[in-house]
Amino acid sequence: KDATVWRKPSEEFSGYLYKAQGVVEDVTNRIVDHIRPGPYRLDWDSLMTTMDIMETFEENCCVMRYTTAGQLWNIIAPREFVDFSYTTTYEDGLLTCGVSLDHGEVGPNFVRGFNHPCGWFCVPLKDYPSHSLLTGYIQTELRGMLPQSAVDTAMSSTLANFYSDLKKALK
Repeated sequence: KDATVWRKPSEEFSGYLYKAQGVVEDVTNRIVDHIRPGPYRLDWDSLMTTMDIMETFEENCCVMRYTTAGQLWNIIAPREFVDFSYTTTYEDGLLTCGVSLDHGEVGPNFVRGFNHPCGWFCVPLKDYPSHSLLTGYIQTELRGMLPQSAVDTAMSSTLANFYSDLKKALK
């Protein structure tokens, strides 16, 4: 109801590129403030369990380490990611993008996942400027020994829940 999720084979790795898209009732700046690394994300994103900004290069550019909860009754164990993140204006809206880095030791009880180039585009709707179209392109390599069907189930439900959780946080 909140979002549509598609997938196609990735050109970056042997998994899939997921595209999620939905209309969010708010302005682009406020939406992206809730998505990018920073104080809002942990308050509403039910999948994310920790987030530490390890290094800041400029206001909208950083390296962050974050962890995610286990999924599907812990068939998918908790994951840890270290990502380079950059947020900038793009045409009429905002773009926040990232890619994982090989950095440091993996925390205990986590599997180190890897995000191939990913991004969220947020643009105002022309006829409804108080609404925005939020489109995400996600290429996550969860790593570990997981059946593709479990990854597909987890990714589609995670991305759909992302939209409903974000909408609740923005109210």
